Amino acid sequence: MNATGFEPAPDQDPDTASAPGRIVLLTTSHRVAPGLLSWPAWQALRNADRVLCADGAHPQLPYLREAGTAVDETSPTAEELVGACAGGHTVVVVATGEGEPALTDGLARLAGSGRIQMPELELLPASYDLPGARLLDLVQVMDRIRAECPWSSQQTHEGLAKYGIEEAYELVEAIEEGDRDELREELGDVLLQVVFHSRIAEEDPDAPFSVDDVAGGIVAKLIHRHPHVFGDETAGTPEEVKAHWLRTKAIEKQRSSVTEGIPLGQPGLALAAKLASRVRTAGLEVPLPRGEGIGYELLALAARAEAEGVDPETALRAAARAYRDAIREVEAPHPPDNVKE
Repeated sequence: MNATGFEPAPDQDPDTASAPGRIVLLTTSHRVAPGLLSWPAWQALRNADRVLCADGAHPQLPYLREAGTAVDETSPTAEELVGACAGGHTVVVVATGEGEPALTDGLARLAGSGRIQMPELELLPASYDLPGARLLDLVQVMDRIRAECPWSSQQTHEGLAKYGIEEAYELVEAIEEGDRDELREELGDVLLQVVFHSRIAEEDPDAPFSVDDVAGGIVAKLIHRHPHVFGDETAGTPEEVKAHWLRTKAIEKQRSSVTEGIPLGQPGLALAAKLASRVRTAGLEVPLPRGEGIGYELLALAARAEAEGVDPETALRAAARAYRDAIREVEAPHPPDNVKE
């Protein structure tokens, strides 16, 4: 045994000593439960002459040993690993979370030197991330930030409320601007608000809930409101889908008025359009209130836009952006030194 704690392969039979052997670098995802490995991975482990792992606390080791796979906790150099494969042996290296960069760099240098016959090298992913697996990382990071960050540990639902509104507006702006990079970033910021609030909610002494409860609730709602996907009903058009959604929602909520559930704190044009939409969808005949002033004129415009399938908030923002561009064109030759409200 040498200084690294790695015991080299025994002397080889002269007839097989020249066979270079095989190295299998086995990678796993920490986002997948330990022991849930692919069949090719289990085959490689069972057929290997030796299985090595540099990390004695690797989460896979207890499960490999329980399955009857002997694992040596050692960290050989590239030269030692190549020597262990001599004579046609197969050595599986269970990679640590960092992916064994020192070992792979050393193997690359040996191969590039041309001095020795290299064993066959295979990278074998033993477990794969499922779609959405990085959400687990986000939850873990949020847990640590909530526990260790002086600012985040003191935040409340009420204190964070304004950030949720700001991030939603920034997301809408990214969509309207058509900036894909900005869209991805803003979606992340909105997702952070969901995870942050869910983490805070876990600490409530009376009615705690977690991000899993939040996700479970929306999953159940989506399945229930899509009987044409998960049930026996059919829907061939977007209109039929919307009818399913509204009918199911009405049964769930048991509301006494079509105005229930409409947040009054939203922007005025959006509020007016939402009220008009509820009235139209319910088939009610409700005349617009008459009154003097710009407010009633805007109400009428919002109702008209909704009836024509136009979102008045989006339309007004588009016009406002055009107005902003016109302002910049006028002031371009002579930019103002200071702007004051």
